[in-house]
Amino acid sequence: MTDNEAAPMKRRAGTGWRLGVDVGGTFTDLLLLDRASGRTHTAKVPSTPKDSSVGVLNGIEKICRTAGIDPHDIAEVMHGTTVATNTVLTLSGALVGLVTTKGYRDTLQIARSYVPGGLGGWVIWNKTAPLAPLEYTIEADERLDAEGNVLVELDEAAIRRDLETLLSSGIEALTVALFNAYVNDVHERRIAEIAREIAPNIPVSTSAAVMPEMYEYERTETTVVNSYVKPVVSTYVSNLEGELKSRMGENVNLRILRSDGGLSSAQAAMDAPVNLLMSGPAGGVSGALWIAKQAKIENLLTFDMGGTSTDVALIQNSVARTRRETRVGDVTVRAPSIDVRTVGAGGGSIAYIPELTKALRVGPQSAGAMPGPAAYQKGGTEPTVTDANVVLGYLPSDAKLGGDMAISRDMAAEAVGKVADALSISVEDAAEGIIRIVNENMVGALRLVSVEQGYDPRDFALIGFGGAGPLHVNALARITQSWPAVVPPGPGVLCAYGDATTRLRNEASQTFVTLVRETSDEEIKARLADLETAAAEEITAEGVGPDEQAVTYQVDIRYKGQGMKLTVNVDKAEFESEGLAGITRRFDAEHEQLFTFALDAEHELVGLRAVVQGAEMSFVNAEGETAGEDASSAKVQPTRLYADGAWQEGFIYDRGKLKPGNKVPGPAIVTEMDSTSVILPGHVGIVDAVGNILIWPADHQNAR
Repeated sequence: MTDNEAAPMKRRAGTGWRLGVDVGGTFTDLLLLDRASGRTHTAKVPSTPKDSSVGVLNGIEKICRTAGIDPHDIAEVMHGTTVATNTVLTLSGALVGLVTTKGYRDTLQIARSYVPGGLGGWVIWNKTAPLAPLEYTIEADERLDAEGNVLVELDEAAIRRDLETLLSSGIEALTVALFNAYVNDVHERRIAEIAREIAPNIPVSTSAAVMPEMYEYERTETTVVNSYVKPVVSTYVSNLEGELKSRMGENVNLRILRSDGGLSSAQAAMDAPVNLLMSGPAGGVSGALWIAKQAKIENLLTFDMGGTSTDVALIQNSVARTRRETRVGDVTVRAPSIDVRTVGAGGGSIAYIPELTKALRVGPQSAGAMPGPAAYQKGGTEPTVTDANVVLGYLPSDAKLGGDMAISRDMAAEAVGKVADALSISVEDAAEGIIRIVNENMVGALRLVSVEQGYDPRDFALIGFGGAGPLHVNALARITQSWPAVVPPGPGVLCAYGDATTRLRNEASQTFVTLVRETSDEEIKARLADLETAAAEEITAEGVGPDEQAVTYQVDIRYKGQGMKLTVNVDKAEFESEGLAGITRRFDAEHEQLFTFALDAEHELVGLRAVVQGAEMSFVNAEGETAGEDASSAKVQPTRLYADGAWQEGFIYDRGKLKPGNKVPGPAIVTEMDSTSVILPGHVGIVDAVGNILIWPADHQNAR
């Protein structure tokens, strides 16, 4: 983009360079993508936990310098952030005041009768205090019926007196959540107006604006969490946007990644930060989805392994499965998010032998970054998964691994020796045992998103990313029979890739409880059309025209008499051709997949939703040099790997020298700047046209 093109007119979405930024606990990852040429540049800089925007700005300066571009050439910055997540986890949000309907002051305290921890959980569980304390909760004298009709008019004089007291008590944010307000928010809006008159600097969130759906506790909790994180997120996003505009020009657009894998504008992120609670993990899934589409893989299990935990998700027909609830710590909110499951298994997970059982265990305890695995020579002495990988030769201690960190096999072997001595086996067998157990732990997480949701993992490929994912993805694919095992380009910065390639998303919803037989296709179509119009307003305001917008409808439906519901997704054209009959048919099929049966009972609608997204971005793929099967030019040196109970001879390869079409026979190690990949004996890695390493069993027809 030239200076003339950039200037002063607001840039059209999708032009110029796109920058993806993902902030992690240790590093901030950046990926710069030129939509026109397909060129990419990556960078890693240390994160700055006290103010993550500092790390973001440092990273932008670095990546622009290495790419040789002017920061003003960047049109869009897409940012996955953990600010909202960390605010909830560390309980460092705003002091929230709450306004409820008279008689509902204890809504958050009563909550739901769910206690985690199995049969004995009620004995040992310490309930977390609500984020809106009872002493900062007041009641409004008003009442609406289930149809939204006013039964008791709002006593404005009384609520004004109470608000004056509450707003002067030191609260930093206010939530208004009234009974049945999802049907008619007239009283919520009036209370918000009065609050802004009294204290214009205190942000106000109303439940009908944040989550216009039934269930009083869930709606109140979701809105309170929105208020709790709002000042922190608003300050962060506002400051970051200001700094970006001062360095890149007024035309740069900042987008924030939502929990459901879509993008929101900076203003929408500040208005509804409750939608950002899973922004971080969503970036990895979005990146995996983008890579899979380039490789023409429609069904995919994602596997993101870091130092302390592993996140997994499922993608079917090129769509990541989502859920309507998001859980962070002890807080559960009714906000859409990609269905990511986490298990406490990572490179730093510690192996140990319990005195009682004498059976090897791995995790969830972790060595963390400090002191870290013994092999890193930073003071760690306990055996970790990383140490086991070093002992087995999967992390070679005699090869450069993309950085300056020295790896000591002797110290790793000394740490793993504690397990070996306790079990009276060799150090190598102990290390292999550690790897097998941690792999089974991660397979358990994969089962949560596949088998336990009615999916056969053999119908899916498995993509491994994160710092440690490529080390284990071949072994996990062998257990689950999910082929091919995919190692994407730059697996350590895949979250930033996801940020850079995702698209704007917004939704509008309403509760609508009625039996299917008591409504019609025409009525539902009209309601969905109204919701579509409401959801499209923000997307249109961001410069995405109606012809570039994609619409999906969601219908919450259940059997008559059920308390639970399922969400059925259907695109606009499908609903117009199939109507409610298609919705009920899809619901029956989903119910049977999840629970093995469908009922011969009436269907009841619960809610309607329209999801509007910007058009999927089309990027020119950078043309790579196609080569034959021989990958010998990428060989670095011979190596030995311990696999299946024996040492085996193999080679270390430099990924930067591999070309599309190359085949890498196992056993082999493939090194790159941000990760290391293992190809086990009896398997082969094939480099596809977009740079993925596709690992297959050597006798598989796709590997021939």
